[in-house]
Amino acid sequence: MKITAVKTPKLILGSGSIFEILDNALLSIKEGCIVAVTSKIISICEGNVIAYADIDKEELVVRESNLYLPATLSKYGHHFTITDNTLVPMAGVDESNGEGYYILWPREAQKTANDIRRHLSKKHGVKNVGVVITDSTCQPLRRGTTGIALAHSGFMALRNYIGTPDLFDRPFGVTQANVAGGLAAAAVLAMGEGAEQTPLCIISDVPAVVFTHDDPSNEELSEITISLDEDLFAPFLTAVNWQQGKRGVDNV
Repeated sequence: MKITAVKTPKLILGSGSIFEILDNALLSIKEGCIVAVTSKIISICEGNVIAYADIDKEELVVRESNLYLPATLSKYGHHFTITDNTLVPMAGVDESNGEGYYILWPREAQKTANDIRRHLSKKHGVKNVGVVITDSTCQPLRRGTTGIALAHSGFMALRNYIGTPDLFDRPFGVTQANVAGGLAAAAVLAMGEGAEQTPLCIISDVPAVVFTHDDPSNEELSEITISLDEDLFAPFLTAVNWQQGKRGVDNV
């Protein structure tokens, strides 16, 4: 697998549409590539940001959460939240590289991923091209952040091993590889978390990727996430008193 981070100008409100940013930064795209885009620049291009002075941070986190736990439960003063079927601190609300603004997640990450894929395919004349929209989070009992996929398009997000034999002919019972998540983690590592100014990257030579030429179906998207009760970590996730956020419960 080859990962190439792509540098852009410093992006602020008014820098242009995400398509203009991509056109200026990505001079060529080859067949069989995945383009990773950090969610932050999509939100900046959308104007999906809020000035610090315009809202209380806690109010904003509750507004952006499906479910949340009070910040008083965290020694760091952070809310634990579930937003769009993702366990993430602070509902994805970010202050870094925001120039005085809270940066939210993209309004419709999946639609944006689909639109970017179609745009890149048409502009560069490629049939097999994928897109993954990334953010970063932390994992329990591990220091540091890793990348996650908020949306993908143009390839199968999961690689199913169920029923196939391992090295010693023992069939896999539950294993599915999260291809989109793995690509996001690799991309975020390459793009960096600080002032690198590389919010895009091109991933190539990935044999595990199965490309598709349509938007992911609702059925495909529903297979990526699981309910709280079904989750392997259900004993922990269901043992706390989640509070209802203002985002609703449809995506939990």
